[in-house]
Amino acid sequence: MRIVFMGTPDFAVPSLRALVDAGHEICGVFTQPDKPKDRGMKLQQSPVKEYALSIGAKVYQPSKMRDGEALSIVRELEPELVVVAAYGKLLPPDILAVPRLGCINVHSSLLPKYRGAAPINWAILNGEDRTGVTIMYMAEGMDTGDILSQAAIPIDLDEDALRLFGRLAELGAELLVETIGRLEAGTIEAVPQDESRSSHAPMLSRELSPMDWSRTARQLHDQVRGLRPWPGAAAVLNGARCKILRTALAAETTKEVPGTVVQADKKGMKVACGDGGVLELLELQPDGKKAMTAAAFLMGRPIPVGTVLTKQE
Repeated sequence: MRIVFMGTPDFAVPSLRALVDAGHEICGVFTQPDKPKDRGMKLQQSPVKEYALSIGAKVYQPSKMRDGEALSIVRELEPELVVVAAYGKLLPPDILAVPRLGCINVHSSLLPKYRGAAPINWAILNGEDRTGVTIMYMAEGMDTGDILSQAAIPIDLDEDALRLFGRLAELGAELLVETIGRLEAGTIEAVPQDESRSSHAPMLSRELSPMDWSRTARQLHDQVRGLRPWPGAAAVLNGARCKILRTALAAETTKEVPGTVVQADKKGMKVACGDGGVLELLELQPDGKKAMTAAAFLMGRPIPVGTVLTKQE
C-alpha cells in the first residue's frame, strides 16, 4: 500500500519500521522540524527523520499544517493511507480527506481513556494496572476518531514510563501492520468511542515533580515511575534537591509522621508516607551530579533517622 507516515519521537520509529518490513511503499515521511538541543544548541534531527533518511525515504518538515504547504505535499504524494504515530501536530480536515483509505493514528492508550499528549505517563501516575494501544481513524478532535483495533498489556508494579514506552511502541507497530492488512481486505469495522468513558492525558510539567509525603506510598511510587524521564519526581534530602529515579514499596508500615526518615544506612533509605506505608528510595540524582544509590548518597550526606522531610515547593 502507498503510505505517507507522520511521526517524530522514538515511539513512532517501530511503527515506521514495521510498515517498511511489511512491504508497504512509504512515499513520504512527515516529522517535526529539527530543534536545537543541549548547550551547543546544535540542530538535532528527530528519531523518525534519522530512520527515514537511513532507508532513503523522502522527508518533509513543515512548520505548520494549515497554511496549504502540507496539503499540497500530501496531494502530490497521492497516498492511499496516512499513518500517524506521535507526530505532535493535529491534521486539518482538508488533509484528512486526501487519502482514499483515510488517516489512522497509533495512540498509546486504550481509548477513550487518556486522550492527549502523555497517555503512558498518566496511566502510571493514576495507578492503572493495564494499558495498551489503539489504532483509530483520525478526526478533527483530539484522539476522538472511531476505533479500528486495540491491544492491552498489564503494567508491572515496578515498571516506569520509559520501559512501558518501549513496550507500547513495539505493540503499536505490530497492531498497526495487522490493522492495515484488515483495512486492505475490507474485514475491519470502525467502532465509535464511548464519550462517557473518556479522560484526558495533558502534557507534563515541572509542577508535578515535588513529592508530597502526605500522599500514600503507592501514589508516590507511581509519581516516581510516571514522571520518568521528564520532569522527574523531586525531593529535598538533607538540603540537597534530588530527582528520585527509582523507588520500591516497603513491606512494613509505620505510625510516624509522613515524611519521617525511618531508615538511613548502608542498606538504603526509607520514608514514612501519609497512609502509614513506607517508601524505599533506591536511586536518586542530586542537582548537578550523577545518578547514585540512596546508600551512596547517605555516605556523603548522612540523614539521621527521625528527620522529617518536607515537600519541595
